[in-house]
Amino acid sequence: MGEAQKVGTMKQEVIEHEELSYAPCRYGNSRMLFRGPRRRLDHPYIAFIGGTETYGKFIPKPFPTLVERVMRQTCVNLGCVNGGIDAFVNDPTIMEICNGADMTVVQVMGANFLSNRFYSVHPRRNDRFLRASTVLEAIYDDVDFSEFSFIRHMLGALYSKSPDRFDIVVGELREAWTARMKNMLHQIGPRSMLLWFSEEELSDKHWSEREDQLQADPLFITRSMLEELRPLVQDIVVVNPSDGALAKGTIGMQFPASQSAAASEMLGPACHSEASAFVIPALREHLYAVS
Repeated sequence: MGEAQKVGTMKQEVIEHEELSYAPCRYGNSRMLFRGPRRRLDHPYIAFIGGTETYGKFIPKPFPTLVERVMRQTCVNLGCVNGGIDAFVNDPTIMEICNGADMTVVQVMGANFLSNRFYSVHPRRNDRFLRASTVLEAIYDDVDFSEFSFIRHMLGALYSKSPDRFDIVVGELREAWTARMKNMLHQIGPRSMLLWFSEEELSDKHWSEREDQLQADPLFITRSMLEELRPLVQDIVVVNPSDGALAKGTIGMQFPASQSAAASEMLGPACHSEASAFVIPALREHLYAVS
């Protein structure tokens, strides 16, 4: 290998594994930090809310950025790493921004990352477990909830302890998710659409029949649950990345070596490109319809 080729290879490795600068920013009185640069809100814009995929962790150009480039309209990325509905629905600033958008694209987030009758999550870092309710402690009186810091860890332990009792928990989470989504969509207004962006097939298959069960994302959401929300939105866009896009893995992602395992579990740039290819025509259709 020649010296020039060696230098080029080394430089490429550095580029692929250096940490991204997300230019974190805030909007109004919101306490949440979002991916920047901060966008102007005094001109027409499209808002995007959702979890890690919308935020684009490790992704140089996540799908909201790709949509902005093609449509040439400001796109405000309000994604939140490990975010759930609670991070948005209880934030008046974010709801006001979404209500003022020409369209708001709402990534479908899991039913696990929200407070409910059984447990409470951190108001902004919705993957963090705060406390169990007395109801859940009564159902699982053989579990020490002080051992848990993260929601998935806690849910996995409950399932392992008793799959039968766990179905009660899933039912509660689904009811809470549906009610919270209706609340949020009413605040956003009719100019909104839902985005299912996941390796998981959108179906009514029982959650326990899915691959990886509790590792699925978004967790516990069914097609019927989304169909119940259809009257409140302009459209439901379903994006299941192709095998080819999934096979590209972390190619094009930027992350420190210590985060390689986490990066390998995320949808890569090729998947984001496919997501934008589905979202753009849906936006064009409905922006034209409501203009």
